Amino acid sequence: VHEVDNRRDSESEESEDENPADRNIIWLFSRRFQLSVPKLASRRQVVQELLSDLLRVSHSLFSDSFFPVLEPVIGVGSACEGWSPHKEEDIVYCMFVPLKPPRGHAFHLEPDCTGEMPQTSMRVRVELVCTCTGEQPDQNMLCFLHHSEQELKRNQVPSLLHTLCTGPYLDGEKIALWFQTFVISAWSMLPQSRRYSMKVLPSCRSCKMKLMKASGRSLFVETVFSVQQGDSDIFLSSQPPEAHLPPSTTWLESYAVAEAKFFRHVAMQAPPHSCHLKCLRLCARILEGSGLSTYALKTTVMHLLTLIPLSEWQHKYLLLRVDDTMRYLRCCLEEKRLKHFFFDNEDLPQEISLPPAFQGAQPLNLFQHLARDPAAQTEALKKLDDL
Repeated sequence: VHEVDNRRDSESEESEDENPADRNIIWLFSRRFQLSVPKLASRRQVVQELLSDLLRVSHSLFSDSFFPVLEPVIGVGSACEGWSPHKEEDIVYCMFVPLKPPRGHAFHLEPDCTGEMPQTSMRVRVELVCTCTGEQPDQNMLCFLHHSEQELKRNQVPSLLHTLCTGPYLDGEKIALWFQTFVISAWSMLPQSRRYSMKVLPSCRSCKMKLMKASGRSLFVETVFSVQQGDSDIFLSSQPPEAHLPPSTTWLESYAVAEAKFFRHVAMQAPPHSCHLKCLRLCARILEGSGLSTYALKTTVMHLLTLIPLSEWQHKYLLLRVDDTMRYLRCCLEEKRLKHFFFDNEDLPQEISLPPAFQGAQPLNLFQHLARDPAAQTEALKKLDDL
């Protein structure tokens, strides 16, 4: 009994003024859906330190090369936002590694009109730029534009165009293979190699690692390569969110960094023991098998976090907020419309920076597929009602 009481306290984060009946229901939900929150923050810190150490090694190894410059990692996805719906052993800690052009190169983003989603897919064209003029000419490198091909071949390593590009475009598959090879060769240089064994898992657009302790516990990490759109919080991602793989030079627009930034903003503004993360985790577990995507659920909760005052997200209101979430989702299913959070949203926190093209843009409808398929909408409503 004492063990159960301890687990109950740790899972419910109950407050003194919480209704006892509600508290019991929350505890039953926690038991039924295994809602005990894994130690996400401490494990996320381990992952960030690992990747920071890896990037330091990469900067020393590739300082004289013309591979992309690897910027500090950014934690994204549910595990880094603090609400992962998965069991601890299945959680993947996803980290974006932004890429910057090396010396003598520039990146230009171009709409990819050959893909199925021209609004959200782009290509990164790599262009050589002059390094022999300007305020601070680089005396240690030959200019790719103003030295002969023979001189370049004899005295300088190849440009990025000849290593990790296909044609003039940055190639996500080549970058992933390059980074995977680097991780395997650099692992023994890291202090983490004394505490973990490491295996690089198959992935053609990212670098997936399985870290294993001697005790048998595992930690899964996925490094996704990204290119920032201007100075905004919107990035292009090397890793498509679904099974369909576009061409390796196609990079898909990702809102993951902006979403992580939004959840940090909420955490700073919300009352202590806010229930918004537990609401997300609980709803995700309830909706398993419904066919509704976790992303649709997260978008719903993000909308509600701007519509309902944060003072109303105290833990004692968890069941009300779960009810609000399910009702909002059902209304969106009935209307076959769930508005994307980052388009035409006046309630967006000011610190989240969006590209100019997002201002006044037509909002994306995450339920557009239901508008085209009435049978799918009927099935989705039936499953939600059953739940």
